[in-house]
Amino acid sequence: MKIRYASKNFRASSLDTIERANEIIAEYLAQGFVLTLRQIYYQMVARALLPNEQKAYKRLGATLVNARLAGLTDWGAIEDRTRVLRELAHWQNPRHVLEAVVEQYRIAKWEDQPYQPQVWIEKDALVGVIQPVCDDLDVPYFSCRGYSSLSAMWRAGMRARRSDDRAPSTVIFHLSDYDPSGLDMTRDIRERLELFCGYADVRRIALTLPQIERYAPPPNPAKLSDSRAPAYVRRYGYDSWELDALEPAFIAELIEEHVLSVRDEDLWKKALAVEQEHIAVLESAAANADTDL
Repeated sequence: MKIRYASKNFRASSLDTIERANEIIAEYLAQGFVLTLRQIYYQMVARALLPNEQKAYKRLGATLVNARLAGLTDWGAIEDRTRVLRELAHWQNPRHVLEAVVEQYRIAKWEDQPYQPQVWIEKDALVGVIQPVCDDLDVPYFSCRGYSSLSAMWRAGMRARRSDDRAPSTVIFHLSDYDPSGLDMTRDIRERLELFCGYADVRRIALTLPQIERYAPPPNPAKLSDSRAPAYVRRYGYDSWELDALEPAFIAELIEEHVLSVRDEDLWKKALAVEQEHIAVLESAAANADTDL
């Protein structure tokens, strides 16, 4: 929705930037993705529309702020995934809540599987990219927000702890930046889980060097103030790469590929059949619910 709240005078170069940003926004909305400002920026860098510089990123942010205020860019087209209004659910009548339950009902389909996958991602800003595919696969996902806290890692260790040999083995698919800290985060997750539960199957699925070589995301200078930088620079050089620069569709496909690689399809189909039986019962209850209250 485009709503004009203020008059703005734009230079021709700014109008061109707004037009190009709107084209990228429309392209990804058609795929079902709402991008963050940083994702829009990296798409513009990848298409040689902007230089890969911090000042260019800040300038784009200011331009798109004014573009929205002037009614040139859709207000719903740029997502802030860190500031969300939270409230309790409300219902119109008993039938309404039962119909909602029908839509939300799931059984624990991974319970009888050999593996229990989870998707862990470094950045909260990318949760909107992984949420749809994780929901479709009925897989838990977790935003580490950098290095995860001790409390969160301990709780993860308790969840991963297997009570007996028949319990599914937890496997964590981890995604983070390719930089001194981002690479080290995978190691940190693995070692702390081993400490808390004696077991850790942590698989880094992005970013990786083969992905960087294949998709050529824009590089950034490695943060030399990071204590891990000297070892990183000796091994990989002075460039680093951000997860945000990958195509959202590629990230979703990558997660789906790895989750399906550990899923037993025969067991999954049996669980789906049971789930559908339960849903049929709920649908019948919803259809017969009294709304005259």
